[in-house]
Amino acid sequence: MKKEIQQETYLIGRQPILNRNEEAVAYELLFRSAASRDRAEFSNVTHASASVIINTLSGFGLEQIIGKHKGFINLDHNLFMSEAIEILPRERVVLELLETVKVTPELVKRCQALKDSGFILALDDHTFDPAYEELYKIVDIIKVDLLQSPFDQMARMIESFRPYPLKLLAEKVETRDEYLRCLNLGFEFFQGYYFAKPTVIEKKKFDEAGSALMKLMRLLAEDAELNAIEQAFRGSPGLTYKLLLLVNSVSLGIRQKIQSIRHAVTILGRNQLKRWSQLAMFASDDSRGLENPLVEMAAVRATFMEQLACRHPLLKHNQEYADQAFMIGILSLLETIYNISMDEIVTSLNAPEEFKDALISRKGPLGQLLDLAEMIERNFSGITPDQFEKQGFSQDDILAALRKAYSWSGEIA
Repeated sequence: MKKEIQQETYLIGRQPILNRNEEAVAYELLFRSAASRDRAEFSNVTHASASVIINTLSGFGLEQIIGKHKGFINLDHNLFMSEAIEILPRERVVLELLETVKVTPELVKRCQALKDSGFILALDDHTFDPAYEELYKIVDIIKVDLLQSPFDQMARMIESFRPYPLKLLAEKVETRDEYLRCLNLGFEFFQGYYFAKPTVIEKKKFDEAGSALMKLMRLLAEDAELNAIEQAFRGSPGLTYKLLLLVNSVSLGIRQKIQSIRHAVTILGRNQLKRWSQLAMFASDDSRGLENPLVEMAAVRATFMEQLACRHPLLKHNQEYADQAFMIGILSLLETIYNISMDEIVTSLNAPEEFKDALISRKGPLGQLLDLAEMIERNFSGITPDQFEKQGFSQDDILAALRKAYSWSGEIA
């Protein structure tokens, strides 16, 4: 029986953006909270935008939110100027500058640099203003709010935009007549209640593990060794799962399956990890961890399985299997800790087949190690030495692995 755990949820709003053929080509991603599920209410714009990015990349995973389409993300000046946003995959997102942003030489320079690096840029809720001329030469899309731009003034404004290499998006389109008029005026993209209201997507939230996140940020700032960075993840099942979702989000197109925490960190790279941790702090409400003994249990199980792999007669010379055993141990308790199905976990992580076999069916060498670990947790005193020997272990092997697991857990507590 699963233990019910008080837990917040990831929430994100999503509204489709259509082309002239009324086909969805993108989604605008919108901040939502438990207090305001049907509208965007927030006191800090930077926090709201950072929350959208973090929830998209390492809460849901980019594919789950936008599929094969692009995602429009609102950014205020602070976040737009931050290096942290460069974690976003350039080919999948549109950076949408809020209408409150003031044109400065620094902003123009930043826009040009992001454009040169492959990002698509948009101006939100915009009406033509000569003061923005330098940005009109750079941005790709202008979003025009129909509620703020009367149709009797629209043709003249559109004519003012024609000299610039940009496309127009009509937002807050609420009727068929408005859509047809915008179509005739030359708008390329459309968004509004006529097509669809924003929908709210929800997923149970994984503990941010604030202390683990702070430790990770410190290690990255100190340019610590890979081993130390890996250890920062090993003590936090939630942070580990979010790492794996993040790799899938920002490294789309990678062909190899993620085999271990070290593998994920290596693929992602230090710069992307730094950006993600910075965004996570922007988005974090506080640094309190989830007080849940199952989190410690996951760390103990993972280390125990790793130690068993190091002692297994067929696996002990294969460090890759030891790393994978640790990963299986962490993932095996996420279902209990966070009340999500194991099928969802392995699917969202695009896990290798041997991971699926181990976690769902307890098959293969990794599945057998997991089965043994669970059996020992249930009734260690009731297991006879010959049961260990059937799997290639002596009782001394088991005791040594357990000692290592519990001492390691104490070190990271």
